[in-house]
Amino acid sequence: MLATAAAPRAAQLQKCPTGIQGLDEITQGGLPRGRPTLVCGDAGSGKTILAMQFLVRGITQYDEPGVFIAFEENAQDLAINMASMGVDVGRLCAENKLAIDWVHLNPAEIEEAGEYDLDGLFIRIQCALERVHARRIVLDSIEALFSTLRSQTTLRSELQRLFNWLKERQLTTVVTGERGDGRLTRHGLEEYVADCVISLDHDVVNQVSTRHVRVVKYRGSVHGANQYPFLIGKNGFSMFPITSVGLECPAPTEQISSGIPRLDTMLRGGGFYRGSSILVSGGAGTGKSSMAAHFVRAACARGERALYFGFEESQAQILRNMRSIGIDLAPWVERGLLQFHAARPSLCGLETHLAMILAAVTEFEPRVIVLDPLSDSWWWARTAT
Repeated sequence: MLATAAAPRAAQLQKCPTGIQGLDEITQGGLPRGRPTLVCGDAGSGKTILAMQFLVRGITQYDEPGVFIAFEENAQDLAINMASMGVDVGRLCAENKLAIDWVHLNPAEIEEAGEYDLDGLFIRIQCALERVHARRIVLDSIEALFSTLRSQTTLRSELQRLFNWLKERQLTTVVTGERGDGRLTRHGLEEYVADCVISLDHDVVNQVSTRHVRVVKYRGSVHGANQYPFLIGKNGFSMFPITSVGLECPAPTEQISSGIPRLDTMLRGGGFYRGSSILVSGGAGTGKSSMAAHFVRAACARGERALYFGFEESQAQILRNMRSIGIDLAPWVERGLLQFHAARPSLCGLETHLAMILAAVTEFEPRVIVLDPLSDSWWWARTAT
């Protein structure tokens, strides 16, 4: 019998994690390593913030230095903007882990003559790359670079040359672009050249603002194709891919007290199962919030952190009302075991509310959570595993 050699296994596309929770999930590992990714959207949609966080988290989490080539904002403005989100850009630059180069392009000062090429830009980028030994790079934004170019043929050629130049150096690249009229970008060419295209949207429906991200294209990789909500807050860009959440939760057998002894007796003597969802429904004044207060007080008494989301009353109102029935929650707030988050349901859309909840849970790491109420007549509590 003749032995046949096994066919060589095809190389798989390598991923570069962004460090942004949720985004790495829907891209199944991150952006294509060593290839360009286009991040497009309208003004104010969060393109620059996502791009900068891609660099910063690459430095802080994966030890991959980066370069930010800015065509619109100078280094000082970028540093001030990111400082509001807890990022010390100046320190990273001083440590030679991040390089920011502002390429000032004023169309009024530019006269097109002869053949257009990017050789001068390549030299500047190469110097910045060598200075920090960069593995990642951001170009923000591509429209500013080609704003004075009128020839579509030259534009396509130089755009392809730019992307090929970056790929030859195996740089994981994020290029930002402004949305065009009926197109993902103004020129309508970048999305065809890039290996991955991410679209950011900022919509206002019924006076409620919602931000969404969608992976439009990803060569060589499967990815989540839905629209996913994201937030821009004090920690920068964060998202919660709700529609991608599976049903693979554990089912602990441990029981914890509801805070009401006779109710625990009714629940097989032990209370609620850890990690379970408990719905308490009833009309106004039936005691739903009172049960929630008993629940979080019992958790704090066990030394566990509790997170209370109020959608009708402020923290002060909840503390006052519960004190009137003999439940004093203020000491647990002072000890740092109980934290309140109060916001009107009309503040934002449902998925944005859930994304905000996830951000609070991730930061505070509670063992029990209360949402009071999810609608006008019920509240929902969940114990964390």
